[in-house]
Amino acid sequence: MIDRRLLSHIDWVLVGVILVLSAIGLAMIYSATYDPTTDRGGPQLSRQMWALALGLVAFVACLVVDYRVLADHAALVYGCLLLLLVYVLFFGVEVGGAQRWIDLGPFNLQPSEFGKISIALVLGVFYADSRRGKRRLSDWVIGAAIVAVPFILIAREPDLGTAITLLPVCLTIMIFAGLRLKFLAAMAIIGVLLTPVAWTYALEDYQRSRVASFLDPEQDPRGAGYQQIQARITVGSGGLTGKGFLQGTQSQYNFLPVAHNDFIFSVLAEEQGFLGVLFVLGLYLFVILRSLDAARVAKDRVGMFLVAGITAGFTFQVIYNVTMSAGLAPVKGLTLPLLSYGGSSIIATLMGFGLILNVRMRRFTN
Repeated sequence: MIDRRLLSHIDWVLVGVILVLSAIGLAMIYSATYDPTTDRGGPQLSRQMWALALGLVAFVACLVVDYRVLADHAALVYGCLLLLLVYVLFFGVEVGGAQRWIDLGPFNLQPSEFGKISIALVLGVFYADSRRGKRRLSDWVIGAAIVAVPFILIAREPDLGTAITLLPVCLTIMIFAGLRLKFLAAMAIIGVLLTPVAWTYALEDYQRSRVASFLDPEQDPRGAGYQQIQARITVGSGGLTGKGFLQGTQSQYNFLPVAHNDFIFSVLAEEQGFLGVLFVLGLYLFVILRSLDAARVAKDRVGMFLVAGITAGFTFQVIYNVTMSAGLAPVKGLTLPLLSYGGSSIIATLMGFGLILNVRMRRFTN
């Protein structure tokens, strides 16, 4: 059980903001799936509520168990992640041409969503335990290899969007661990040089189509560019104050595909307008800054690296989903954390914040 003295060190304000964002997410999912003929939301709402309940249980578990105990078992956590990802490739449930889920009966589990937490934990332990002085090239190669294995497995599902979210986690922890600018520049140059190879051999046809439609959505307005165009229309139609709850025509009349999932931000913008968007983005900014402060006050390097990595993954996903919804980034299957529909996503996100609060809470303990 948790020491009652630690309860006074829990960041209750951060907990409250996370719950507010989760509640807004439920409201937006209800609106996006609302059927006026039955005056009810779709089945996604009840599923998300169950997932949120499970996520809160996982949140408490990650808060109660000392993160240093989890750090001692980082290799086991990483190994379990790889086993689940390999299992998905051979026995996973296929939906829409992607094999990303494990059938657990009442719901499907998407192991890739837990990749960011696992990578943050194992890299945090690796760089905290390795030499603290001048690092060698081998340190960065080993760190990159640790990330490369799950990255490749997730990309093979295929789920390139989720695979990419591992990169900011890795880079942020490396920078905190002392990665020099020259190594970062070298990695960027190598990435640029490998772009033609990745475009030809690594990307699926539909992924290349998404990039092309982002650059010129009007070339296929009823096909690959449809989502991009509709998302822009939806975001722009909200104006200053929005059309009102349940009054969004783009989502209500199904002009916007998967509005409850990838494009939940577009639904928010249409119904609540610029002011509503500003309020929600303000909440996200608060969560990010508060989490970074938890990294700053962490008692040890493991805690600092862990929090920094989780926060980086969360921040990247928020920024990408918002820019994608506004038509400023190619369409990818990346949820907006805490708001979008997705059971594994909400559970993994809440587990991450449980660990962040865990590190912050234990900064005064031995």
